[in-house]
Amino acid sequence: MSRRLFLAAAAAVGVAASPLVLAQGAAYPSKPIRLIVPYPPGGPLDIAARTLAERVKDSLGAVVVENRAGAGGNLGVDYVAKQPADGYTLVIGAVATHAINPWLFAKLPYDPVRDFAPITLIAQVPNVLVLTPETAGRLGIDSVPSLIAYMRRSPGKLSYASGGNGSGGHMAGELLKSMAGVSMVHIPYAGAAPAQLGLLAGQTDLMFDNLASAAANIRAGKLRAFAVTTTTRSPSLPDVPTMAEAGGKQLTGFDVTTWFGVFAPAGTPAPVVARLNDEFRRALATPEMRERLKNMGAEPAPSSPEQFAAFIRAELAKYEKVVKFSGARVD
Repeated sequence: MSRRLFLAAAAAVGVAASPLVLAQGAAYPSKPIRLIVPYPPGGPLDIAARTLAERVKDSLGAVVVENRAGAGGNLGVDYVAKQPADGYTLVIGAVATHAINPWLFAKLPYDPVRDFAPITLIAQVPNVLVLTPETAGRLGIDSVPSLIAYMRRSPGKLSYASGGNGSGGHMAGELLKSMAGVSMVHIPYAGAAPAQLGLLAGQTDLMFDNLASAAANIRAGKLRAFAVTTTTRSPSLPDVPTMAEAGGKQLTGFDVTTWFGVFAPAGTPAPVVARLNDEFRRALATPEMRERLKNMGAEPAPSSPEQFAAFIRAELAKYEKVVKFSGARVD
């Protein structure tokens, strides 16, 4: 390499690794960044946050993951909304906190659009329609059309489990009911894990489970996958059709996904948002991050702040209709 090229490369590395200097002369970052996860430790969002924090430590310094769970994610998200807009307190927001809860909770302590600066979408995880092989055989259900036909013959006879009111699994069930014009009974559990156990025990007939939690039982033959809820097939289940593919014209446009991304408080300086977006997107492109997300059944979905903001507005509009159709409400 020539001396000129060497010096240019060294300068580029130095710029990428150096702190961002803001207009007021302060370097960013100059202290650890807190990344709030509004759910308990050990879940998909928590795992993704900790993996992401590890991947950006060389460029952003220490990123400390902190769990602040409660109220369906609202407590942690509201906490960040009220922090200084300086780029040192971020949150992992999700479809529940930024698209479903605004219509589900009568008194939400934050505004999902006005109170946040979107940084980047991290990933999307499909839900998957599952029955146990025993239940499917007993009811004679071997496809999504046969499931719909059964519910039309016997309205209200089947029940479906979910991890709670307003969960992705609940919304997927309500969307199926509204689009196919069928009836089934929603049985909310205190979390996705108890809901899956109830399904395996025969307490309910079907479930739109998160692929990350259902995959092991699908592989073991304890659950049978009929369709994924996204508009495209999942690389983790390439032979399983989408709901739109399986259900035909009546389910065209069926799309429910568990997504999550990084947010800062509204008013965070644009250069800080841009720096965070760049570093997180770079981390999401690493083989280690992609492999960790793949193991969770998730697909990396990095975006620009503008793309993420538009995505959230579209999701809010979609779930307003679904939540109102379901009649679910938390006062």
